[in-house]
Amino acid sequence: MSDSTKENPTETNQEELLQKYDAEANTRKLGGVAAKVVFFGLLAFSLFQLYTGAFGQYTAYIQRTVHLGFALSLIFLLFPASKKKGNKKKVAWYDYILVLLSIIVCGYWPVYYDTLVQQIGGIDQAQVIIGGLAILLVLEATRRAVGLPITIIAILFMIYALLGPDMPGGLAHRGLSLEQLIDSMFFTTEGILGTPLQVSSTYIFLFLLFGAFLVQTGVGNYFNDLAIALAGKRTGGPAKVAIFSSALNGTISGSSVANTVTTGSYTIPMMKKLGYRPNFAGAVEAASSTGGQIMPPIMGAAAFLMIEFAGVGYWEIAKAATIPAILYFSGIWIMTHLEAKRMGLHGLPKEQIPSKKSVLKKIHLLLPIVAIVLLLFQGYSIERTALYGIGITILVSLFRADTRITPGKFVIALTSGARTALGVAAATACAGIIVGVVTKTGLGLKLGNSLVDIAGSLASSPETQLLLTLFFTMIASIILGMGSPTTANYIITSTIALPAILALNDQLEVAIPVLAGHMFVFYFGIVADITPPVALAAFAATGISGGEPIRTGVNASKLAIGAFIIPYMFVLQPQLLMIDTHFWEIIWILFTAISGMIAIGAGLIGFWYRKLHWTLRIVSVVIGLFLIYPEGNTDLFGLGAFIVMIVMQLVWKKGNQTDKKQQVSD
Repeated sequence: MSDSTKENPTETNQEELLQKYDAEANTRKLGGVAAKVVFFGLLAFSLFQLYTGAFGQYTAYIQRTVHLGFALSLIFLLFPASKKKGNKKKVAWYDYILVLLSIIVCGYWPVYYDTLVQQIGGIDQAQVIIGGLAILLVLEATRRAVGLPITIIAILFMIYALLGPDMPGGLAHRGLSLEQLIDSMFFTTEGILGTPLQVSSTYIFLFLLFGAFLVQTGVGNYFNDLAIALAGKRTGGPAKVAIFSSALNGTISGSSVANTVTTGSYTIPMMKKLGYRPNFAGAVEAASSTGGQIMPPIMGAAAFLMIEFAGVGYWEIAKAATIPAILYFSGIWIMTHLEAKRMGLHGLPKEQIPSKKSVLKKIHLLLPIVAIVLLLFQGYSIERTALYGIGITILVSLFRADTRITPGKFVIALTSGARTALGVAAATACAGIIVGVVTKTGLGLKLGNSLVDIAGSLASSPETQLLLTLFFTMIASIILGMGSPTTANYIITSTIALPAILALNDQLEVAIPVLAGHMFVFYFGIVADITPPVALAAFAATGISGGEPIRTGVNASKLAIGAFIIPYMFVLQPQLLMIDTHFWEIIWILFTAISGMIAIGAGLIGFWYRKLHWTLRIVSVVIGLFLIYPEGNTDLFGLGAFIVMIVMQLVWKKGNQTDKKQQVSD
């Protein structure tokens, strides 16, 4: 057996890792009638979404409750109540009851729609029961398919809504009765049936389906081959392959953990074989896979939520995310390069690099992604763009026999896309509870004002207060994002943490753009996946690398340092988001910022052209910060110091080489 065979985890191991670290993968393996029911349920779910995407949506309440009904029913069939092995082979009797209740509760709106929209005043006793069951079903489905963190937060928020007058100090509010809470949560569009679920039932589902069709063409394997062809020969090749392929796979994967396991099963063994330490190899993959969520043009599912929450177009979001994403991945690339130089590692041997001819043969697989970008740029609606993307994917797949989407693959794409959407639907429904409570009680503004007041009490100037507020918001976003999927953590952070940033606008000379605030909490919610102690993506990587979870998480956080610095920069200077700027300014910002990432990377790794003393490591990081901050004086100072550092490095390197030659001649 070859070394590569020994080191590469089997599909079973991948599955075990996903089930351990990704709640959305912890499903039953059903057979017989139950498997057929799930299969046809998933198929019907996708067909419903395709029909409404192509021919127009139903009214808001019907569209969202039908979407929710499919999701809840299928979750109770697929996801066991606990992770015990015995619960994964058949559907428990009580889950059939939950499925029936889900159908009744979510079918209530379509059946009694006319009565409900004309109803004036409060809800009756029967509706209290229906709404109460809806809340309980959503919470339980979310616990199973997404995990405990967001479920617990939603429960705490509802308790807060009910106990308003008993809350201390500024957290007190008028309070809601149980009937009022149920009414707002299920019989208005301010709770479960709110904006998050609306986005899930339209944009997100169709793009997840687009990703599922891409997978059936074999685009994931093609991304790996393309990455090896482009980066495999370079210094530390396998690490750069991991960065490249993970960034590409982020286009079709909505989960940091899933991206880490699927791509990492291929790249981590290659990195270890070349000579990278297990903790470092796992960290490279975890950091790169997490960055797939912020990589334009498609990004993660949360970007579609940002359209509604920030009130801007998708193209504006993708454009704003471009420079930060380039800096994020260039930072990882630079540090893996310097680590390889420090350790004397080279690229992959020629025989392991696929030929350019074989790679170019499948270049057509990238056409659907290019088409999506062009359609969005042309101003097509997101639903229409996703549908065209699916159609173009099917058409492009016909170019070659091994990429062709056959009728069988077509059905698999429909069912796998629907399966992927289950966790997103549950997370957005549950997050709707949180958003609803914040809307009813004004909690977001209260928490925001509290953070601003704390920062103000510690600061001596508005600028210091802003930095402290950003720091507190960062900590809150990371904590709220721990253990939650991308969609859920963005909803939570934008609802709870974002108001703190925007609350400062009245005190600042130049207001913080709303999009910059959203991007700030979006970034820090995502990097929770690689931030210890709950670094799910990093922990999943250790299952492949054999490293230590916490040390891998620390290394991943170091590699992803850009994600901890850049958000501060684009709040202070929105030009990094291409807001109120021009072409040449963007070029200059990119040049200085990437130079800054080189300096920071060298400081953190401890190597540039030679090993750096600890004092020079600190100096390098400081120079990098000056360069990343997009302001004239800091750029000029940073660039001057950067050039001096390079000259010093080259002189020392040349001196060392001369000394070695002298020693040899002696």
